Amino acid sequence: MNFAYKTRYNIDDLIEIVKLLRSPEGCPWDKIQTHKSIRNDFIEECYEAIEAIDTDNPELLREELGDVLLQVVFHSGIETDKNVFSFDDVANDICVKLITRHPHVFGDVTADTPEEVLKNWDSIKKQEKNQETAADTLIAVSKSLPALMRAEKVIKRAYRAGYSRTPEAVLENIRQILDNVNPDDIKDTQIGEILLNICETCFLSKIFPEQVLTEATERFIIDFGKNNTK
Repeated sequence: MNFAYKTRYNIDDLIEIVKLLRSPEGCPWDKIQTHKSIRNDFIEECYEAIEAIDTDNPELLREELGDVLLQVVFHSGIETDKNVFSFDDVANDICVKLITRHPHVFGDVTADTPEEVLKNWDSIKKQEKNQETAADTLIAVSKSLPALMRAEKVIKRAYRAGYSRTPEAVLENIRQILDNVNPDDIKDTQIGEILLNICETCFLSKIFPEQVLTEATERFIIDFGKNNTK
């Protein structure tokens, strides 16, 4: 294998290493992988990076960001082999997106607050994606997101588009649903509506539902361990 070892490598080296691994003379595992075969690996690496952030562990974060970057390079490499696009195309596209969606930095648009920045971002994105209505922006939220995260994002976009309820109204809606729940015949639609309304409550209270549920689950595990020692 024609490879130059170094004391320190960069992104170009990573691209070349992945290319070598996927070459006919490379690794039997790497060269047969597809987007779908390593799809879950990508998800896993992202969550491990998030865990490093949650635990405030910079050394682990450095490692996990490398694993995430490998996934990006690997998926780009698969498309490069098919002459569809390359890693450079991916890097170019995100640079163009950042420049285009920050006209207050790279253009002559004024945006002095984070709220104004988000408003401009959403407006530009709607134009780019040919989203003609507010409903189109909700439909565009990825269905592959975890359900709580997707619900939160849909609600956030709905409120940006003008939808509005008070926290009291949302909580009252939850109470009404609970009043109509038959404990012996709970409907999945009722549970779904409760969860969606809870996500809306979290949004209005600036609480991240995914995070607080994770923390509550951890407390449950600790409490369960205290009461079940066998």
